[in-house]
Amino acid sequence: MKIKMNNYNFILLFVLLSGLVACKNDQKTKNQKEMQGASEISEDAKKVRDYMKTDIVIAHRGSTYWAPEETEPAFLWARNIGADYLEFDIQLTKDSVLVAFHDSKLDRTSNVVTVFPERATAEINDFTLKELRRLDVGSWFNKSHPERAKEGYKNLTIMTLKDVVMIAEGYRIVKKDGTPVKEIVRDIWTGNYVYEKDPNDTGNRPGIYVETKSPKLHTEKILAREISNYGWNINTNPKEIKTMKGKVGIANTHARLVLQSFSTESIVKLEEYLPNIPKCLLLWQPDMKENLKENYKKAIQFSIQYNVQGIGPSIAGAPNNYEELTAPWMLALVHDAGMVVHPYTFDTNKQLEAYANRVEGVFTNRADLALEFYDRNTEKSSKEILLALGYN
Repeated sequence: MKIKMNNYNFILLFVLLSGLVACKNDQKTKNQKEMQGASEISEDAKKVRDYMKTDIVIAHRGSTYWAPEETEPAFLWARNIGADYLEFDIQLTKDSVLVAFHDSKLDRTSNVVTVFPERATAEINDFTLKELRRLDVGSWFNKSHPERAKEGYKNLTIMTLKDVVMIAEGYRIVKKDGTPVKEIVRDIWTGNYVYEKDPNDTGNRPGIYVETKSPKLHTEKILAREISNYGWNINTNPKEIKTMKGKVGIANTHARLVLQSFSTESIVKLEEYLPNIPKCLLLWQPDMKENLKENYKKAIQFSIQYNVQGIGPSIAGAPNNYEELTAPWMLALVHDAGMVVHPYTFDTNKQLEAYANRVEGVFTNRADLALEFYDRNTEKSSKEILLALGYN
């Protein structure tokens, strides 16, 4: 009789739980349908939007101008000069580690042709972290930009998500004779490096602004897990990061992490795994050219439905010469929906003067120019900061 009662109780509990899940899913579907017809983001989404400051300077790939993009010197420079965010792309390695790298392939900014000639055209997902750490991702910059070349840019290694987080917290990778010191566990290299407090740290604690690509290999789920492990997920016991008065302190706020993607599919997954985190939908004109106005409205409606707080459109003008997606009528649509605008990419004073007073933040390869535009001048020049960091 006792066994029968236990089985009965189990079945009853299962039925009740199934009903609760069904009700929750029905409510979620109902909420999404309601948001499809809404003209602005929800009140909850507005609270998340307000985590972010205005006039923020987002250091695009750290810098593509002063240092090789998405490398340690680029991020160290961006932190020390006072950027509000370290911006970077994430890719997933073959062994499920998130690394900071823009392209899906390695040949543009590494010596993969030399190190792995038989895999020179393979995608980054086909390499393990240890394999990627063998690549030189800095020397190409010296060849492409001899006027800004530095000896210290040779043999730079690819960065992980953890590496960038540690830089934002005031650390750097330990070097011995210019070579990163490996983290050894039980006589085996983990693929990671050892960190130390950066003696050249200027006290700024920027946030991180992470871009995901089209969903691959559960990237968004792994990102949520790693961010939580590092104490940067505001939903799950976030760590306290000490800040200094008069310095950038975004790393210790609810806006310490901002998520972005051109992929609507990735945005949906990010909202699933990292809800209540500020998000930005990036726009690219070639994807919208058939009916620009209608597609712009669709992008905004999608953002309302999936709790996106910002739009990241391109700006026109040299040196990138992107298509115009930040025109006044476009900004009106975004702002009327209650969202902020973080356009890309500001590289000249002319662009800053034309757009920056109409938007809430700027992606820039020249954080130095943007900070000067916002009257946030630094004590040292970009060259002096790089020199103090040991890149001469």
